[in-house]
Amino acid sequence: MPKPGWILIDGYNLLHASGVFGDYGRTPLEASREALLDWLAEVLSEAQRQRTTIVFDARNAPPGIPRTATKHGFTIRFAPRDKEADDLLETLIRQHTSPRTLTVVSSDHRLHRAARRRKAKAVDSDRWVSAIRHRSVADQSESKQHVELAPDELRDLLDGA
Repeated sequence: MPKPGWILIDGYNLLHASGVFGDYGRTPLEASREALLDWLAEVLSEAQRQRTTIVFDARNAPPGIPRTATKHGFTIRFAPRDKEADDLLETLIRQHTSPRTLTVVSSDHRLHRAARRRKAKAVDSDRWVSAIRHRSVADQSESKQHVELAPDELRDLLDGA
């Protein structure tokens, strides 16, 4: 089985596209971030989680929150308080050592342009969620727990969506 590609996710953008919101946490935003991470852990394989970075804005983050953390194998990054998540995402796209293996999940066209400049794949958040849910439903009927999407398989699935 080929190694999964890298995934870079615009966290709050995906949160809104997924409709996954949490009920329990110190703040509604924290609860929703946790719910999103839990949902992604259910639908992505361990190998994919190890190669996924999720970036969130930090303007309304609680004081003392670390800039980088891990959960469920994901790397979670918070943008500096004076920057937007998109700024950090653009930097990560620019610095990526294997951009052709990178999928950027965001509906922000600024990030799509940055991804295309580096020959990375850019996918709208709502299309990515739809593809993941479609694949997850198909896999559940085959009693698999996690979805393993090779980069070309994700591209084929999204092109057919």
